[in-house]
Amino acid sequence: MAQTKAVTVAPKVDAELARRLLAQMVPIRRCEEKAAEMYGRGKIGGFLHLYIGEEAVAVGTINALGPKDTIVGHYRDHGHALVRGIPAKV
Repeated sequence: MAQTKAVTVAPKVDAELARRLLAQMVPIRRCEEKAAEMYGRGKIGGFLHLYIGEEAVAVGTINALGPKDTIVGHYRDHGHALVRGIPAKV
C-alpha cells in the first residue's frame, strides 16, 4: 500500500488581514499583562494561567468560526472571550 503525504496549504494573509489579526492579538496581550501584574500584587487569588504567547491561537480559531458557532472555555480562555467580543472590565 502506498503511503500518502498530507499537504497543508496555508491561506494567504494580505497586509489588511494581518493588521486586523494583530489588532485582535494586542488587547489580549495587554489584558494578560495586567492580570499578571495584579496577580503579582496579590489582587487576584488562587491560580492564574496566563495566555501570553497564545494570542494567535484565539485569534485564528475565532476568525475561522462563524458568529453562531459555539466555543467551550477552559482555564485559559481569556483570549477567546476577548476576540469574541466580551469586554475586559477593570
